[in-house]
Amino acid sequence: MKTLSVLCVVCTLAVLSVSATAEPKLKNCNEVREAFTSKGFNMNDAPNKVVNGAPLKVCPQGFTCCTAEMEDKLSQQSHTEIKAPVSRLSTSLQSTFKQRHDHFDKFFKELLKNSQTSLHNMFVRTYGKMYIENSQLFTDFFASLTRYYVSGSSAVNLDSMLSDFWADLLERMFRLVNVQYEFSDAYMECVSQHTEQLQPFGDVPRKMRVQMTRAFVAARTFVRGLALMPDVVNKVSTVSASPSCVRAAMKMLYCPYCSGQVALKPCQNYCLNVMRGCLANQADLDTEWNNFLDAMLGLADRLEGPFNFESVMDPLDVKISEAIMNMQENSVQVSQRVFQGCGTPKPNKAVRSKRSGKETGFTGRFRPYSPEARPTTAAGTSLDRLVRNRTVSRSSVFVLLPEMCFVCAAQTTEVKKKLKHAKKFWSTLPETVCAAERTAPGDECWNGTAKSRYQSDVIGNGLANQVSNPDVEVDITKPDVVIRTQIAVLKDMTNRLKAAHSGNDVTFELEDEASGDSESGSGCDSPSCGEDDIYISTSQNPEKPRVKSVQTDSSSASSRGGLAPALALCGPALALLAPHWR
Repeated sequence: MKTLSVLCVVCTLAVLSVSATAEPKLKNCNEVREAFTSKGFNMNDAPNKVVNGAPLKVCPQGFTCCTAEMEDKLSQQSHTEIKAPVSRLSTSLQSTFKQRHDHFDKFFKELLKNSQTSLHNMFVRTYGKMYIENSQLFTDFFASLTRYYVSGSSAVNLDSMLSDFWADLLERMFRLVNVQYEFSDAYMECVSQHTEQLQPFGDVPRKMRVQMTRAFVAARTFVRGLALMPDVVNKVSTVSASPSCVRAAMKMLYCPYCSGQVALKPCQNYCLNVMRGCLANQADLDTEWNNFLDAMLGLADRLEGPFNFESVMDPLDVKISEAIMNMQENSVQVSQRVFQGCGTPKPNKAVRSKRSGKETGFTGRFRPYSPEARPTTAAGTSLDRLVRNRTVSRSSVFVLLPEMCFVCAAQTTEVKKKLKHAKKFWSTLPETVCAAERTAPGDECWNGTAKSRYQSDVIGNGLANQVSNPDVEVDITKPDVVIRTQIAVLKDMTNRLKAAHSGNDVTFELEDEASGDSESGSGCDSPSCGEDDIYISTSQNPEKPRVKSVQTDSSSASSRGGLAPALALCGPALALLAPHWR
């Protein structure tokens, strides 16, 4: 009897223990219903009391405040919530570089226009009627330069264009300095064929060709690089999350709701594993993205220094005028060499021996513009301000050599800061999403099953590392096609940037510049486009670039101040010949 009594007591305790264990901890689901409603769902879709969680597919089963229908809706909500911070960061990055692209592109185009205006105004004052009668030559010259900037070698062969320009200028000048002779078209063709051998314009054409090729290639390639960034970001950031990623996000963000712990945040390492699984393909973009940004930074250095677009275009009028002066000063020797090679031309019986200087409308002396009076751009008064975000007196541009003027600055450029800030953007997205305000440390966090410490190790970034991800099932054998395409696009553009950095002209079999003349986007107008701001459409099948070497030339652009006295002497001599320029 005593033994039986003891057994009865033990059984009674066991039953009580089972009853206590079976008793649900949740008394009601009011707090869960309120939280569910705050997400925009109907309160009636959530139970008002604890239910059996056997139908649940993602969250822990047992007594719960979630139904299978709630799981489906919360899965959609979790997809939106993990996408939101990625979208916000991507939009900020796109807006920043859309703005930088617009500023640089507008500035380079306005420099071209201002250079043409400056040359026209100076040549009208200096050469008068003889320039006006031949101004179409210079108008066509600048139109070709603009087309080359916009569309590259697919639209204009810069070498050929410059050769044709100097040959045409030589023909006109040769007729001018030899007005006592008649020249047939065949004779002038002979003259033009020997332009490089004669070197009538001194070393100016060679220097201009090297400097202009480098500066134009650097400028347009840099602008294309700025335009590429938001396009890549847009394509990559819109890649859809996989079903397994959505399930993992739902489990991380909303399964605590089912147990009534609506305020419980996920453990940080748990969040990192989930997001590294969800963003595995994006992380694989990081290596080529960083290589691209390094190439952009390198080309930015070139734009500040020896390949400076402004230092080439700003004194272009002076350089061409210097070439004309060289031709005039060496006209006798040039003519003698031409006569030896092409034969002595027939005398021009109709030429008059004297002309009045008043007929030319020439002012008598060349007076160069003050640097401060030269045209400025709406995008910024100089490349120095755009690249360096600081103010430099324009007169210093002409006092110092271009290399010294731009390389000596100690300040880091604004655009460089933005480029550097964008490095490792893709590999650090999980850390950004799993920031401290969205996660909790230690034991006071959701580990996927309960409020406790997360025990699993944090896996690495990238698709290959996800084979051991404990929280997200990732098929590492199927890389995302969109992202792989963008990796190829970045690699292709990096090669072009490196070629431009080396001073080489780069052309593609298919130039994707159809939208070159269209207006760029307006950029970011919101207040968020500030310090935290993190834009050439990409081809799905990037072509292999063709690189053409440019002759090395260590000479820099001549300073305006040094040439002005020599040009002043050129004016009176040309004035005597002005009426005969045809």
